[in-house]
Amino acid sequence: MENFFNKIGVKNLLKKNGKDFNKNFYEKQVTILYGMLGNIYGSKEMVLKASQLGVLQELQSEEIYKKLYALLVVANGKKDNVEMIYEEDEIPEYISEIENKIAEILSYKTVEAEINKKVNELMEKKHTEFIKEMKKKILSDESGPETEFTENKYNNLEKLENRYNLKTIMEILRPKDISEIIGQEKAIKSLLTKLATPYPQHVILYGPPGVGKTTAARLVLDIVKNIKYTPFSEESPFIEVDGTTLRWDPRDMANPLIGSVHDPIYQGAQKDFAGDGIPEPKPGLVTDAHGGVLFIDEIGEMDAQYQSKLLKVLEDKRVNFESAYYDSENPKIPKYIKKLFKDGAPADFVLIGATTRTPNEINPAIRSRVAEVYFQPLTMKNIENIVEIAAKKLDIKISEDAKKLIANYTIEGRKAINILSDVYSSILYSLKDEDEVTNIKIEKIDVENVIKINRLNPIISKKGDDSQKVGRVFGLGVSSYMGSLIEFEGIKFEAEKGKGNVRFNETAGSMAKDSLFNALTVARAITKKDVKNYDIHINIIGGGKVDGPSAGAAITALIVSILDDRPIRQDVALTGEISIQGEIKPIGGVVEKIYGAIQGNMKKVLIPYENRKDVPKDVEIEVVIVKSIDDVIRELM
Repeated sequence: MENFFNKIGVKNLLKKNGKDFNKNFYEKQVTILYGMLGNIYGSKEMVLKASQLGVLQELQSEEIYKKLYALLVVANGKKDNVEMIYEEDEIPEYISEIENKIAEILSYKTVEAEINKKVNELMEKKHTEFIKEMKKKILSDESGPETEFTENKYNNLEKLENRYNLKTIMEILRPKDISEIIGQEKAIKSLLTKLATPYPQHVILYGPPGVGKTTAARLVLDIVKNIKYTPFSEESPFIEVDGTTLRWDPRDMANPLIGSVHDPIYQGAQKDFAGDGIPEPKPGLVTDAHGGVLFIDEIGEMDAQYQSKLLKVLEDKRVNFESAYYDSENPKIPKYIKKLFKDGAPADFVLIGATTRTPNEINPAIRSRVAEVYFQPLTMKNIENIVEIAAKKLDIKISEDAKKLIANYTIEGRKAINILSDVYSSILYSLKDEDEVTNIKIEKIDVENVIKINRLNPIISKKGDDSQKVGRVFGLGVSSYMGSLIEFEGIKFEAEKGKGNVRFNETAGSMAKDSLFNALTVARAITKKDVKNYDIHINIIGGGKVDGPSAGAAITALIVSILDDRPIRQDVALTGEISIQGEIKPIGGVVEKIYGAIQGNMKKVLIPYENRKDVPKDVEIEVVIVKSIDDVIRELM
């Protein structure tokens, strides 16, 4: 620092005789020192320091003594031990002291600058490693150590794990073998043939609820896993989802079926990705089902957008992911994320859908890619067999009357088991001696008590009998794979010639009314009576709507009965469209209608000739094929 002051001439000048010093010389030296302090602190900072130290007035003074005094105070940073000078001889000493302070300050700043430079270089060099270490430390220090609260949570979970595993009665009674699925032998065989092959097909299972569609799909997969030539193995998963729960997210931020991308900007991110804004693909259920079966219950209830996405996956056998935040050049992205964005996620599976809807209600694009299997409605005998199997699993006995009574109140196997479970639980609760638990028998009265408590209604209230009645006939209808009897009744009154009219239910529907007009024409040809001479009132008991023209044959027989006063058998049901020439035309839902007749305690059912191939074999009712209204009248009257 001394060399620095020699360069500017201060030291050499100060060594001269004081007589050589003049006012101008000192002023120049003070100006130099002022400028140096100004460069060190900055002009504004130096003025501020002088103000804080109470020497601002002296610093701005024109008098050299005051200015030199103020500079020394600023350089020292305090007033203590600094006195105002009044003699010219004291000036060199003050100048020397100011020089030393400046030298000290500059030395400090030089060392500080060197240190800061080294620190910056080290931080620059170690930045990446430092950040990684800090993240690890944060995760281990803040997340790792357990607190009393988290320890309690963990201990509670352990207690739950060790607690007795409760099993519901439905788990106990659920079919464990394919032979326990009653009444669906043909459907199960059809499903097996579509999966037990080197090239399995996608399938949709149609049928009413509670007949075993889901259980059959699961058990059939277990069977084909053991067949060598199929693509399934022991690891093949069975992934089940309910289509009613799949609702489309218009933002496409969450898609549990197909998969989606977890974008950190909108949805946050895992701790590992928090600092880097890395989008993370989330594979969906179609990927979980890879190599196995994806079972979608109520597939007809899925949103249209989901169905479109599903079709794309069925074609590609892979799910592709996209994100505006993905940068393939980012070295911080993990390999698995790069692979998912580059190659997508595998989704090669067999789709099995189940629905209670009819085929024409299912997306045609999906139907074109799947095979179709139809599960049959359960008969009363089927329900009785299901109840018998369930009773054996519970190690109890049940009377024949009790089984028949349960079958009277449901056509669903699941609901029949629920009724049996309620009766079983009710009996258990009423037992006083625990030893009696091993000797339980369910009687009809036990079932009746539960039916009253649960306010159950018979599945079909209209029952056929051996009588014959004029103006009453049983037609057949179907709704959601459930066949049922439709009871028609009619009456006629003499009217003024040519002024009679016909009244029919307003709620019956336009197709049923068209069938009525056809029926009137055919009845007039058969009876040779002019219907315009009568007031005729035809009623559907219950006031229900009749979809389609399938009630035509029944209405025609009813009108013939009331015009000719001819009684109709009450143990025969019929279905079929009537043409104006008296021909019986084909209709839909034949299988369901036949089962509806069985449930209604009918002995015989009349089916159009063109539907003869739709009739299942070995049904518990006599099926008569009819071509014309003459065949119908011969069987009914």
